[in-house]
This record gives sequence, structure tokens and C-alpha cells, in this order.
Amino acid sequence: MRDVFLTKGFAAASLDELSAAAGLNRPSLYAAFGDKEQLYISTLKHIGQKSVEAMDAILSGPEPIEQRLGRLYKGAIDIYTKPPNRPGCIIVATATVESPSHPRIGAAANEILASFEKAFERGFASSDLKPAPSPAERASMAGAILYAIGIRARLGVPAAELRTFTKSMIPVICR
Repeated sequence: MRDVFLTKGFAAASLDELSAAAGLNRPSLYAAFGDKEQLYISTLKHIGQKSVEAMDAILSGPEPIEQRLGRLYKGAIDIYTKPPNRPGCIIVATATVESPSHPRIGAAANEILASFEKAFERGFASSDLKPAPSPAERASMAGAILYAIGIRARLGVPAAELRTFTKSMIPVICR
């Protein structure tokens, strides 16, 4: 379902496409999720949870925080620029578009973004960086870079250019 929503967006994703992706018929899909909006929110939350788990695993590693950030951003770039359609980030690509008319989607997306920043904050708190800027302030910067990667990947910026961009930003975040 993630791929359908990323390719088509929330509004254009048909229930037939979503049913096929889920391997369920339409009545079963409705029984499981209620409506298309709730299906989207469930998909979004599942992706967000998996992403935070991956972020925590990378950011809690033993190497210096600069290397951990580099690995995290490389992983995001690899996912966001995956051929054939450069999916980018589902929050950036679809949730931001729908949130003005679907406040529950906006609320779910904001919760996920907050959990991303908490994961970054935990990583910075466990590092040997100076106390200022605070881990929360560094987390805001690191999150902004992650979202920028998602936007730029969706627009077709090559992976190599995104890697150059993140390599230039990591020292700014960590100084």
C-alpha cells in the first residue's frame, strides 16, 4: 500500500489499487481499516514506526555521531532515490499535500515527525558533542536535512548530489 500511496498520492489512490496491494477485497479492506483515510494513516504510522526503529538502531551505534548521521542519511537517500520512481518520503510527498483538508493525516504526520526528532535527539544526547546547541536543537536541524532529502529526491535530484549535500551539512549540525 505504501507504494500505491507514494506513486499516486492519497487522493488519486483508488480502492481497487489499494485492495490489490493489500491482497484483500474491498469489503475486507473496509472491515480492517474503516475508510481510505484510516488506511492511509495506518500505513503512515507503520512506516513511521519502522523508520524510528531503524533510526534508533543507527543513531545508538558506537561510532562518532558524525558517522552515524552519515549512515542514516545514506540509508534515507538509498530509499528515497530507489528506481524506478524516486519515491522520496511519504510524509513529504503525500501527507503534506493532504493535511489541510484531512487534519487527521496532518496530526499523524506531525506525530511521526516528532518521533523522528526524538530519535535524533537521543542520538545527539548519547554523543560527545558540546552541550550547545542542545540535543533538541541539533535534532531539529538534522530532521530538517532529512526532510530536505525527501523533497529533493522526489524532485529527481541524483543520489550523488544528495550525498554531497548531507556531507556538507553534517559538520554544521555537529559543530
